[in-house]
Amino acid sequence: MPAQPPTLSRLPRLTTAQAPLTCEVDAVNEYGEAQKIAIPAERALTVYVDKRELVTLMTLGANPELLVLGYLRNQRLVKDVADIDSITVDWDVGAAAVKTRHGIEDIEEKTSRRVVTTGCGQGSVFGGLMDEVDEIVLSADAHITQAQLYSLVNTIRLKETTYKSAGSVHACALFAMTGGDPEMLLFVEDVGRHNAIDTIAGWMSMQNNPAVLEAGKVFYTTGRLTSEMVIKSAQMNVPIVVSRSGITQMGHQVAQTVGLCAIGRATNKRFVCYANPQRLKLQPELAGAKPVSSSSSSTTAP
Repeated sequence: MPAQPPTLSRLPRLTTAQAPLTCEVDAVNEYGEAQKIAIPAERALTVYVDKRELVTLMTLGANPELLVLGYLRNQRLVKDVADIDSITVDWDVGAAAVKTRHGIEDIEEKTSRRVVTTGCGQGSVFGGLMDEVDEIVLSADAHITQAQLYSLVNTIRLKETTYKSAGSVHACALFAMTGGDPEMLLFVEDVGRHNAIDTIAGWMSMQNNPAVLEAGKVFYTTGRLTSEMVIKSAQMNVPIVVSRSGITQMGHQVAQTVGLCAIGRATNKRFVCYANPQRLKLQPELAGAKPVSSSSSSTTAP
């Protein structure tokens, strides 16, 4: 069953401590010319839950409160956003103070087991990666057409981004499938793709609209589809994921298990559907003429 939206009175109180996304530094180009150049403004954010230090996240700081909220949800430390009373971010000390309503049950046990992931830098998750995967049920009706996929990729291409101005960041976006072209609900950039998807999860948790939580969403990421990225997407009740990059073996295994459609290497009109192609309504005529390659070993999907 999809998660039910919390009432407005039970939503956590959040500060709005957005930090600058880029900063300028002095650099020298290939001609030996000095120039000012923008780079991502990475900063550390230490998360405290009920005054207990939990983790330090490296982030741009665009939406730190939503990042922390989504992190707690995706780490399965809190099951309901209503369990959190407030999240206060203070960049002067680089800290996020989370106050819960009743504490986090068995927090010592839940955080005692840590798995180092393949995330940008050295990410980690608490508990087992595969815990509760078998309990995830995604809508069997969700699908995307090839035309809608092309529209989604083009929307990302035209988006003005920190990546275009400064590079060195990952982007994630959430789209709603409304019957026509996909509608972008939220676009997030951060130093790591996991931060970006956690921020989107936090934003979804704060929506007091059932339409935002129900099936019919597509998640886009510039990063590769690892097991953790696929699991987080499924936990968010998103049945279709599109990536500019590829997929790992474990990511593929999880996608097959939960019925998630995983589409990778999506640039311009090219893509590879790695898992659950029944959710993708192919329109191969839109791809244009197929390049001639004597070494090609690909086969046409049924």
